[in-house]
Amino acid sequence: MTSSVPPYPPSRNLLEGKSVVITAAAGTGIGFATAKRCLEEGGAVLLSDWHERRLDEAVEQLRLDGNDASGVVCDVTKEEDVQGLISSAEERFGAIDIMINNAGLGGQDTLIEMEDEQWNRVLDVTLNGTMRCTRAALRHMVRNQTGVIVNNASVLGWRAQAGQSHYAAAKAGVMALTRCAAIEAAEFGVRVNAVSPSFASHPFLEKVSDPDLLKGLESQEAFGRGAQPWEVANVIVFLASDLSSYMTGESVSVSSQRA
Repeated sequence: MTSSVPPYPPSRNLLEGKSVVITAAAGTGIGFATAKRCLEEGGAVLLSDWHERRLDEAVEQLRLDGNDASGVVCDVTKEEDVQGLISSAEERFGAIDIMINNAGLGGQDTLIEMEDEQWNRVLDVTLNGTMRCTRAALRHMVRNQTGVIVNNASVLGWRAQAGQSHYAAAKAGVMALTRCAAIEAAEFGVRVNAVSPSFASHPFLEKVSDPDLLKGLESQEAFGRGAQPWEVANVIVFLASDLSSYMTGESVSVSSQRA
């Protein structure tokens, strides 16, 4: 049985006056939903993405409601782009309050058929890209003695799925990176956490994925459906807000898989 999607919750000004930087925020998935939610919660948002046209379209769409949104092109596999993103945020905001690392790359390849290039590409975007952005944000936040970082991991960091060894390994790495960075950052008043979604359904995923695979993923969820991207974004906002002030080094499952 498939449950209906709940009503979109009203904003509560959880990020009022906060500056937010989000990677991979163009498109129809979790990144854009998070940017939208952060704006609704009172934040000022700097979006980034490697795809310039989609980024421009995303910023334009968010600005239609008078939101304080802007964009900077950033390929998280390039250190110079990451440094440029942080510099742009510093110029725009002065201080970066919240960094949300959403960039990731998947695929569907069995290990015995996988080439090194496929493995390395997924890890470079998903794990190394998150490391680069976390490192750059930490250097800024440690100087200011405050800040919050939220990384996007996955339940596959804990679980197994055929054809996902590269992605699962990368997301397990994001979880470990989050824990270790949190320990190092705590004395400076900086928190680092992660969300671990199971399955978020959105148009791009439906376009590029095997329908039978998506049906199989939906069948594993207690609600019989994937999460809406905004349902994951709500948890990201919680971790970015003062409501989670005692949490650091945690990977919070956003899932109805029951285990």
